[in-house]
Amino acid sequence: MNTGLLIAVVAIVSIAVGAGLTVLVFTVIRRNEEADRAITAPLPEGVIELLNVLEVPAIILDPSQNVVATSPGALALGLVNNERLARPELIELADDLRDEPTDISRDLEVARGFGEATMTLSARASRFGAKYTLLLIADKTEFRRLEEVRRDFVANISHELKTPIGAVGLLAEALQEAAEDPEMVKKFADRLSNEAARLARITREIIDLSRLQMEDAMSNNELISIDTVVAKAVDQNKVVALAKAVDLAVGGIENAHVYGNENQLVMAVNNLISNAVQYSPPASRVGIGVAARDGLVEIAVTDQGIGMTPEESERVFERFYRTDQARSRSTGGTGLGLSIVKHTVANHGGEVKVWSRPGSGSTFTLRLPDAANATEESDS
Repeated sequence: MNTGLLIAVVAIVSIAVGAGLTVLVFTVIRRNEEADRAITAPLPEGVIELLNVLEVPAIILDPSQNVVATSPGALALGLVNNERLARPELIELADDLRDEPTDISRDLEVARGFGEATMTLSARASRFGAKYTLLLIADKTEFRRLEEVRRDFVANISHELKTPIGAVGLLAEALQEAAEDPEMVKKFADRLSNEAARLARITREIIDLSRLQMEDAMSNNELISIDTVVAKAVDQNKVVALAKAVDLAVGGIENAHVYGNENQLVMAVNNLISNAVQYSPPASRVGIGVAARDGLVEIAVTDQGIGMTPEESERVFERFYRTDQARSRSTGGTGLGLSIVKHTVANHGGEVKVWSRPGSGSTFTLRLPDAANATEESDS
């Protein structure tokens, strides 16, 4: 082939290839610019203002799952952190929308903060415009809690009230049959009075426990003196302790304070002292001590009673759980007192712990946030 012709063909091919590559590069650049404009394009006018007045939690995401707009409700639930979704369940929901032709709705159980508490959310992911994702969220936590309260209340009633109610009926029949025997009438009347008192006590404690689970259980927080709480709880147990010759010894620091509901805390400490007195042998001592450390106020109630095994200690805060069925019947225990203590302390942002060994007694300790520590933090 002629050398000149070969050079001309190569030149023509090179020009064609170069022109094709140039067109391809410009096409890619133009498409990237269009994609960038699509991603960075602002939201439609008025959307952010709408979210600011929207009562339900709502979040708008860009194609990279960055939060570009959110409602105050979503922030209040802790669903957004540093312009990113703070809950992996919501991230997964938004990701799955890409593969679905229509909106996605799910019920989710997500963490509330950094503790063990959870929230029940109903979330819906929808396409918003050509490139955004809209998450609409409904908080069903309160609905679930009310349903649990209703279910637990019905279960508690059916579980525990049927025994004393049945006993009252049987004793009433026995009284009628023994009408001509004064001694038997007195015996059955005494038992009837005991069962009636037990029935009233169970009903009262079930109502107390249900109230502790209500949404407004802590609606009247105020500064509470632990000295006052302990004094009132001790006073409520003096008569029973005196009858058993049990010494109620109070010690520890004074002038400790917490924020909360005084009546609830008195009820909790009263339950602990009452249990300690009931399970202590005659002529023994029940100690009530108050301490403050690491930003917490501790109220410890120690008895010299029969104690518990580690297995019993793990279950002692369960509703209706009794470590000694025979002793519970003789003392009139319902198995609800310590459950009430647990819920009360949880409502106050604290915890209750137990140390116990068979034959060595038990120590129940309430740990509550110190009001003095809270004041220092707010001042700083």
